Amino acid sequence: MDKRSALLAAAFALWATAATAADLVVVAHPAAGPMTKEQVADLFLGKNQSLTPIDQPEGSAVYADFYRKATGRDIAQVKATWARLVFSGKAQAPRQLSDSAAVRKAVAADPKAVGYIEKTAVDSSVKVVLPLE
Repeated sequence: MDKRSALLAAAFALWATAATAADLVVVAHPAAGPMTKEQVADLFLGKNQSLTPIDQPEGSAVYADFYRKATGRDIAQVKATWARLVFSGKAQAPRQLSDSAAVRKAVAADPKAVGYIEKTAVDSSVKVVLPLE
């Protein structure tokens, strides 16, 4: 590997690490009240259907980071949970949108929607109902 390739690889590795360590927040319509971590986990694992959860793309770092922080589960566990619920007809898996901007827009337009985005993507169209650490 030449010096330039090594530098590019190192820069990409640094970027990938930063992308996975993004501060995430759970957002809802501006009229929504605060939520607990347990309430968010129940929504995104199909245990509570009072609101409509909206996901990021399954293969994204944000998706994996959210489920780890909000539910304590890894991707395989989340997929298994949803496979059981969908197969039994008890729930539909959350709709997946392309990125934080799309999630923010969908949540802002629907008072029953809740999603998660990077903290840097928050604007006045949505309300942070739970910061995730």
